[in-house]
Amino acid sequence: MDLPTSFEEFDIVEVRFKGGRKDFFKNINSINLTTGDPVVVDVPNGYHIGHVSLKGELVRLQMLKKKVDNNEEIRSIYRIANEKDLEKLEGIQDLESRTMYRARTIIQELKLVMKLSDVEYQADRSKATFYYSADDRVDFRDLIKKLAEEFKIRIEMRQISLRHEAGRLGGIGSCGRELCCSTWLSDFKSVSTTAARYQNLSLNPSKLSGQCGRLKCCLNYELETYLDALKDIPTVSKPIQLQKGEAVLQKTDIFKRIMWFGFRNDNNWYPAPVERVKEILELNAQGIIVSSLLADEKTEQQKKAELTAQLEGNLEHLDEKYKNKKKKKKKNKSPQAPALAGLIQSVSVSVQKQIPAPKQAEAKTAQPKGEARPTAPADPKKKYKRHFKNNKPRPDKPANG
Repeated sequence: MDLPTSFEEFDIVEVRFKGGRKDFFKNINSINLTTGDPVVVDVPNGYHIGHVSLKGELVRLQMLKKKVDNNEEIRSIYRIANEKDLEKLEGIQDLESRTMYRARTIIQELKLVMKLSDVEYQADRSKATFYYSADDRVDFRDLIKKLAEEFKIRIEMRQISLRHEAGRLGGIGSCGRELCCSTWLSDFKSVSTTAARYQNLSLNPSKLSGQCGRLKCCLNYELETYLDALKDIPTVSKPIQLQKGEAVLQKTDIFKRIMWFGFRNDNNWYPAPVERVKEILELNAQGIIVSSLLADEKTEQQKKAELTAQLEGNLEHLDEKYKNKKKKKKKNKSPQAPALAGLIQSVSVSVQKQIPAPKQAEAKTAQPKGEARPTAPADPKKKYKRHFKNNKPRPDKPANG
């Protein structure tokens, strides 16, 4: 979709550097930029290379969120980085790893209680920033002198928190994805154990802590939803008084709005809806002891009995239907059987009348008992059958034929 002709794009661009560090720069030269382009930007005492992470009106919203003013302090973008600039950046990245290992040995020699996590060189090699973390304040004046003599470069020491350190180093979280702090999360809010309690999570430090050793930032993501759901759920600080005994709250299913209670001499848990628990608390406040957790316990039993009666009635009805079908089949079979037999008899009689009796049968019936039967004339073909059996020629034909 084309933009309107009178529309002017926001001239400030968000640029990302190593370790997730981001900053805002003005596109004074109106360069056609897209997200991911490498750009050469203006920095104090030199230039640096980064990648465009955000542009357009979203940058304006991001600046309002981070409370950054659009004034003259925002530096400008020189140009899009070419192949030579990118080659220099690769060489600097190789130099950073060697510098970090050498700096760690110097820190051990000086016996300083600090942890060096990362080193970032400026693209023009005029400055190097050392990121470290420490519990207490560290006097690193001697360290800066030795590092400047060793690498012959301007040194800047910057202390970061453990969360920022994990974001710069990166890694894979327990969810199987890349760490939020190293991809998109820029503001680190304080996380307390109350967030885990509101969400009914077990207070196990090994499961709740991230790679930085602090509580996971993702515990705050769904906290507001849980707080909204907990507004209507009552707080049960004392056991509920029932005729069976005192029921202690064991568990609360926040989104299903069911509370589970257990008795002292019983290992089972019994559910009760939130509305019923409110009624019981009001009645206990008036000094009334309730018979059971469920208000309609008898009606539920009656409903079960009605359901079983309905099911049994349905089964009896089906049996009656099945018996009626069997009776109908038997009734249909009894009149049909003799009718079919009579039809078969009549058809057979009519067929016998139409077919004439053979002559031999007539001779047998007409022949008197004491007379001898006349012999039939000899069959001439029987003689020739004997000749064929013995492979002899017929007497009435020549041998060659």
